[in-house]
Amino acid sequence: MDQAAFDAEPVEPRASTDRGSTARRLALGTQLRQLREQARLSREDAADALRASPAKISRLELGRVRIKERDVVDLLTLYGISEPAERAEFVELTRESNVPGWWQRYADLLPRWFETYLGLEQACSLIRTYEAQFVPGLFQIPEYARAVTRLSFDDDAEVERRVELRMRRQRILTADDPPTVWAVIDEAALSRPLAGRDLCRAQLDHLIELTELPNVQIQIAPFDSGGHAAAGGPFSILRFREPDIPDIVYLEQLSSAIYLDRRQDVETYLWVMDRLTSQVEQPDKTRPILSELRRRLS
Repeated sequence: MDQAAFDAEPVEPRASTDRGSTARRLALGTQLRQLREQARLSREDAADALRASPAKISRLELGRVRIKERDVVDLLTLYGISEPAERAEFVELTRESNVPGWWQRYADLLPRWFETYLGLEQACSLIRTYEAQFVPGLFQIPEYARAVTRLSFDDDAEVERRVELRMRRQRILTADDPPTVWAVIDEAALSRPLAGRDLCRAQLDHLIELTELPNVQIQIAPFDSGGHAAAGGPFSILRFREPDIPDIVYLEQLSSAIYLDRRQDVETYLWVMDRLTSQVEQPDKTRPILSELRRRLS
């Protein structure tokens, strides 16, 4: 499916999930943990009230699982929250956190760990990312995304659905109140010949166009700049609109992903990202670098 065909598809209604049911689940869990701590109760106490295990309370407070309205109501009672208006707000947040996101129609393609990431991505105010092997998914043109997908999948129908999913994700770049996406891309990712020079030129053209968006910031780490702070590999740092949700570091692996939210871990990656962006070429050099790379492909 080409870009024009995808764009012609009916636009889905703007639902509450546009800002991420996953993020709302995280916010709900954080608020319930704060209420429990204010009530000076342990996870074991909360688990007893729900006839559940402390592990379930931990997963609930970390936003890892969906939570039933009845369980929220029982916890609010345990924590001494009796004001009807406040209880109603929690119930509404619970309902919103359980609404499936638009990506559920691709659920058969998505491992659980990446489904979580999609929910978080939809709720971000800022995404900072470093990529060393490929152009970031939010910046890929359909042909490039197709070439990358074919490295791992052979079935034509599955490949096309995966490309559709990637193109659908990109709508956040031009949505109302879009997140800021600040990407550092290694020159290796831009020089890798995936499917011929024409495709590489088209992808470089698209990156040049993206630099015109006010919410997109791209920096290039050229070969001749030597080493840099992000030698450990690709990563993303997610910041959210919901004030109760801390920054999260996302590390994707071959068959899983790691989500770091401990303050010490996040601060380490924030330091690395800040240092990285000061070590590589600055944003005002991005368009000339991309144009030069394109010229070499002529």
